[in-house]
Amino acid sequence: MSDTAQSTAVPPEIEALIGERQYPVTANFPVERAYGYNTAAATANGNPLYWDDDVAAALTGGPIAPPTTLSLWIRPHYWEPGAEGEQLALQVHFDLKAVFGLPEAVMTDNTLTFYDPVRPGDVISHAQVLKSVSGPKTTKLGAGRFWVIDLEYHNQNGELVGIESYTGFGYQRDEAKTDGGDS
Repeated sequence: MSDTAQSTAVPPEIEALIGERQYPVTANFPVERAYGYNTAAATANGNPLYWDDDVAAALTGGPIAPPTTLSLWIRPHYWEPGAEGEQLALQVHFDLKAVFGLPEAVMTDNTLTFYDPVRPGDVISHAQVLKSVSGPKTTKLGAGRFWVIDLEYHNQNGELVGIESYTGFGYQRDEAKTDGGDS
């Protein structure tokens, strides 16, 4: 593992990023009902809120996108005209892996908190906020660090529509285990 990952301290340049909004992005397409229909159909979700405009009008003042589609509206396509390089949805996560020299990572927790509903025609923007970085930890996977990253989602009016929180564990595998050792 790199010296940075082994050090117990969080480097000052990473500490300075905690709580800061990074990588703000506005979707280049509006929320579409068809995506909501496809998601509801794929999960056999017959909730009339998504299928019946009269029910949606009575409950939420009009049609809404299924809340679980929140991250759909900001996920970059792997390729887009004019974009340079691979497009990544959670860049702060990949930045932390690089800074700490941790080639492997898993997400250990994901929580969604919903606020204002997302409606067809909304244009969603988001920014990534690093919430915390742990000191070095060792798990069955290997030695590394945990981090928490929030994605804060807003509509075109600046209204908060949701926060998606990820806990990741970046790590380096134990060489004895990957080399066929007995440890």
